[in-house]
Amino acid sequence: MRVHVADHPLITHKLTVLRDRTTPSPTFRALTEELVTLLAYEATRNVSVEPITIQTPVAETQGLALSEPRPLVVPILRAGLGMLEGMVKLVPSAEVGFLGMVRNEETLEPTTYAERLPDDLSDRQCFVLDPMLATGGSLSAAIEFLFDRGAQDVTAICLLGAPEGVAALEKATEGRDVTLVLGALDERLNEKGYIVPGLGDAGDRLYGLV
Repeated sequence: MRVHVADHPLITHKLTVLRDRTTPSPTFRALTEELVTLLAYEATRNVSVEPITIQTPVAETQGLALSEPRPLVVPILRAGLGMLEGMVKLVPSAEVGFLGMVRNEETLEPTTYAERLPDDLSDRQCFVLDPMLATGGSLSAAIEFLFDRGAQDVTAICLLGAPEGVAALEKATEGRDVTLVLGALDERLNEKGYIVPGLGDAGDRLYGLV
């Protein structure tokens, strides 16, 4: 598994505002979208492309276009939905699928409760969106779900990660073509499985308590 932790002052600045407990939901949502667009530049570094010939106003030239089949963007509901606009803003021609996963707060194990994906993901590049890589259970299950459908390679984009989650994901995806892009790698998990210092529950901060 390839791991890239972003190192850019704008990313750190936006994360700092997200971490602040006084940041209201509208600001949190807007900054999440901006942050994901920045992270998506790194995440799409190896997106599949093919050469094409175009005509400029001056001359014919060679360029690149996204290969078929198009990339598939998969936010993990519900918090991953807050990352979707930032991703498709950079890759507007990508298709979008959805995975609904919930973590049992006692066992910390994930359960899939909904999915809206193509039946066959053969030769597809998939980009999974999940704000927090804590224990790694939900993200590992989501990635395995995509490979079981035939995905070619999977890139996960997370705002924050914990060392325990990164280690668990690396173990779970051994032998798979997986890339992990993080806005920051935090210190640890606490006894409740939350990232420290983290930013709290991303879903609640994006959309409020339900």
